[in-house]
Amino acid sequence: MIKRPGAARLAVTGATLALAVALAGCITLFPKEKPVQLYRFDAAVQAGQGSARSFSIRSSPADFDAAAAGDQIMTVDGDQIGYVDSGRWSSPANQMFDEAVAHGFDVAGDGAHLVGPTSKAQYRLHLTVSHFEARYTSGPTAPPTVVVTVRAVLEHQSDLTLVGAQSFDAEVPASDNRVGAIVTAYDAAVTKVVGDMVAWVDEKGGG
Repeated sequence: MIKRPGAARLAVTGATLALAVALAGCITLFPKEKPVQLYRFDAAVQAGQGSARSFSIRSSPADFDAAAAGDQIMTVDGDQIGYVDSGRWSSPANQMFDEAVAHGFDVAGDGAHLVGPTSKAQYRLHLTVSHFEARYTSGPTAPPTVVVTVRAVLEHQSDLTLVGAQSFDAEVPASDNRVGAIVTAYDAAVTKVVGDMVAWVDEKGGG
């Protein structure tokens, strides 16, 4: 008996289609995965007095701790690094931090103001974020403490001579071991660090 390849292919294709339809029907029986909640920190820096004179600053994106720079919310328990599995940042943490810095200078008053990369500036500001984490020091079920550490280096743009360097730290305990409470602590820590840094730049550059 001679087999007809065309008929064989048709039979296989029909069986495959029937299997695909059956699997598609089965997939709908499984529960859908719960979507991951997205969060952001706003760093509500309050308007400051500003310095006695206005001056311009150019700032490149902050050097950010690589483990914390993405959209995952980083936690630290001793020497172990982890990430919150039920929530993420709405955009990478390093980008949101740069936005918080820009906002901090926008509301700082009449002193320091940021300019674009092609504009002339009197000073150059470099920021390094070495810690940006929810730190568990009392066990994995106790509320963590959010730790944010930033080092700022301010230089004259004309000759890159040092104007000043300063580290800024914030440690804000979360009110509960829940994602929402942890994000609120992040927001408070970033607000403090950025506010203190902007005030310092105003003092150093406008003095």
